[in-house]
Amino acid sequence: MSDLIFLTGPVRSGKSARAVDIAQSWGGSVAFIACYASDPDDAEMAARVARHRAERPAEWLTLEAPTDVPAALAALPSPPAGVLLDSVVTWAAARFDQDDAAILAEWDRLIEAARAAPWPTLIVADEIGWSPVPMDADLRRFRDLCGWLGQRTGAAATEAWLMVAGLPLRLK
Repeated sequence: MSDLIFLTGPVRSGKSARAVDIAQSWGGSVAFIACYASDPDDAEMAARVARHRAERPAEWLTLEAPTDVPAALAALPSPPAGVLLDSVVTWAAARFDQDDAAILAEWDRLIEAARAAPWPTLIVADEIGWSPVPMDADLRRFRDLCGWLGQRTGAAATEAWLMVAGLPLRLK
């Protein structure tokens, strides 16, 4: 089984920079799974995406919002040095029109594929449930779904980290 590293924390906690640092230690070409599907009408998000791209080594391969992550990785012409998936929240948002059972089953399949892969995988997540209970039912569902995905990832991970204020705290 391969290493599965889980890196979670609140917004602006330093997760992305830490994830890039860890993945660079693998050497070679890393496959970066960008789970956000670009929206040409969202200039602010486009700027965020551009900033994140600039922080990654140019030789890394970026797969943007693949519908089936394990299939996209299996289709690569050569194995990567490792895989960095960013993030659980944007992955879940892209599937929010499905029911929870289908989303959780798909995530479990992705986790199983990551553990069976011949390379290490690092998964980034946002801790979004550290606030009051949202008044909107869809927001509560999304918060809960992201929490369940995080629990599954943490349980399967060989290593887990919480980023807070730019500082890593090892959980596992």
